[in-house]
Amino acid sequence: MSLRRPRTDPGIRNGIVTQEEKTKSPEFMHRESPLTVLIEHSLHIKAIYHIFVVILLVLLCNTVIYDLVEHGKINIGVTLVLHLFGDMRRCVKLWLFELTVALAVYPGLIIYSWVRKIIRDYAGLCRIWSIVGVLSVITLGTTLLAVPVYDLAHNNLPMASSAIVTCEMFRFVMKICAVVTACKSRLQDGSTKIPSFSHYLYFLFAPTLIYRDEYPRTKKIMWDVVVFHFLEVIAIIFYNCFLWERFILPHWSDYGKEAKVEAGTVVRGMFACVLPGVISFLCGFYCLLHAWHNAFAEMLKFGDRLFYEDWWTTSRFSYYYRAWNRIVHAWLHHHIHRPLAPRVGRAMSILTVFLLSAVVHEVILALSFGFFYPVMMIEFGVFGLLMLPLTATTGLRFPSALNLLMWLSFFIGNGLLWSLYAMEHFSRKNCPKSESDSFFVPKSWSCPEIVLKPNWTFQNPFDIIY
Repeated sequence: MSLRRPRTDPGIRNGIVTQEEKTKSPEFMHRESPLTVLIEHSLHIKAIYHIFVVILLVLLCNTVIYDLVEHGKINIGVTLVLHLFGDMRRCVKLWLFELTVALAVYPGLIIYSWVRKIIRDYAGLCRIWSIVGVLSVITLGTTLLAVPVYDLAHNNLPMASSAIVTCEMFRFVMKICAVVTACKSRLQDGSTKIPSFSHYLYFLFAPTLIYRDEYPRTKKIMWDVVVFHFLEVIAIIFYNCFLWERFILPHWSDYGKEAKVEAGTVVRGMFACVLPGVISFLCGFYCLLHAWHNAFAEMLKFGDRLFYEDWWTTSRFSYYYRAWNRIVHAWLHHHIHRPLAPRVGRAMSILTVFLLSAVVHEVILALSFGFFYPVMMIEFGVFGLLMLPLTATTGLRFPSALNLLMWLSFFIGNGLLWSLYAMEHFSRKNCPKSESDSFFVPKSWSCPEIVLKPNWTFQNPFDIIY
């Protein structure tokens, strides 16, 4: 028996939304996530899902056997999970501070609206009060960003705890921006009431960054679905820890303990990280954009579950960037691209969106890892941006070939991410400390020294010796 609610959306046939239907459909409507539909209606996709579950079980068994043989005990990755989510008390304190700042916006809206009604007949005072309102929002947003960044920069949290704080920090900032923008006109003319506090609180936790007075709602909460998705989140956290312990640590945990390392060893380690890197990439996507968001959507009776689209079938990078995370893309489109495009042009507006997104991702990674190493910014903000025009037309003419190229880039890109960040992390941990160490300068560039294998020569592969 399925845990999913059956699809009732008449505008979607067999789980596939046509471009015409996307154009005609409203912004928010009752619809399920693509993977929910595929898993329910396709035995082939369900089999792939089961394959990933079996891989998780095999990795679990591998970890148990390794721990028994090497250490005589079993931790099944619990030690690494506890390390990554360490110092949760401080993490919760920072998150409560962020929530408090976000909640403080609502009484600010009430006060602004009340004063605006009193002085609405005085144009000069209204202009001054508008400036005060804008400065107040900027101050709250700056405070929400500055305090966690300052705290984490001076005393870094463990990786997962730091990622929670930074991601929530940016999420609350985008929520505040969405509410203030949506209420701007009604605050000025006073013709429409501002939203109730309960609806504002609902929006803060709803899986959307676009504020509306009403959202499509389901009739009841299916708690078995909520529990199922949260169990998936927990399983994927352990999944990634198993990948790290079995495929990353053996190659990079000793990196920096020796003064020199052979280039061939580094290259072999990078290629060994390609497969676990792309599996982690897929698991991260499923964990956050499917399981986590669907769990909260079910708890809040949020009817629109289209948090992403079928990006895995695309042959164009432009569609991938739109479909990968529709929640963030919708916010960037509504609040950055659409207001900016008429003023600076579409190309400059798109470039601004990419730069803003790249900066945010780098802040999250830098504060999570404890060092600045803009690998993701270069991969997606430079090479990804260059691929937009290159795949715009060729992706339509040669869809199969370009989809293959995109997946090749995902494999290589994620392998490099896992390798380079691991190299930098263990270089800072294993290499001797020096006065030249910097948050912004990668340690792995100078320690250890990468050298070629002595007396290495290329052998003729066709020279077979019996």
